[in-house]
Amino acid sequence: MSNNVRLLSTDFDGTLVAHHSDPVLDAGCMKLIEELQKQGVIWAINTGRSMPLLESGLADFDFPVHPDFILTSERDVFRRGSNGTRWEPYGAWNTQVARDHAELYASASSVFSEVVEFVNQKTRAQVIHEQDFPEGLIARDEEEMRRIISFIDAARARHPKFHYQHNTIYLRFCHADYHKGAALAELSRLLEIPREQIFAAGDHFNDLSMLDGRYAEFPACPANAIDEVKGTVRDAGGYVAESECGAGVREALLYFTS
Repeated sequence: MSNNVRLLSTDFDGTLVAHHSDPVLDAGCMKLIEELQKQGVIWAINTGRSMPLLESGLADFDFPVHPDFILTSERDVFRRGSNGTRWEPYGAWNTQVARDHAELYASASSVFSEVVEFVNQKTRAQVIHEQDFPEGLIARDEEEMRRIISFIDAARARHPKFHYQHNTIYLRFCHADYHKGAALAELSRLLEIPREQIFAAGDHFNDLSMLDGRYAEFPACPANAIDEVKGTVRDAGGYVAESECGAGVREALLYFTS
């Protein structure tokens, strides 16, 4: 194996996990990641799932190998705790993320209100709240999501730091400075691994920030990735696989590490 790749950043759903296949995991991909870990390569799952949802996913899908780090909710960075089983924040990043989001909720409250009012009155989407704040929403279908995003894009023009991440019918409100790419950049900073030694793979809109070449020298996507992801990966000089999901990730890893 080549020593060019020292850090893997992989999306979870639709990239490693093929929900409509049986089995959902590609055995060859899992074996290759395990082999790379044994050679010292670090593996991080970079997902829109929260920590509890990712932990349940790893258990439900019976992952045979385990990540060294998890980057969750498209923003937070966790490493394994001293007992080897639980996850703990890595550095001060998560505290900074929480603070900046709290400030965003306060400064952009009028934009939040406008968006929530539109969603409740003009769509059949469901707004999801965390404590007293709207965290995101679930649309009825992708066409409705496109209509909602069009409204949000207009509403956020007066407050550019108000942003969102979305994947199919799911959307999470967020600070514009925090996304999968930024979380990957922080992990690479803490590990002192430059972008020239980072591989990243994803399939949907919320993966674009880690696939555009800014944070990973070796971007890739499986064949089931949306066209926008494929275009971004190609523009960054990355690899678009012919196989879907985990088999595609394995194909890309072999391309960059053999």
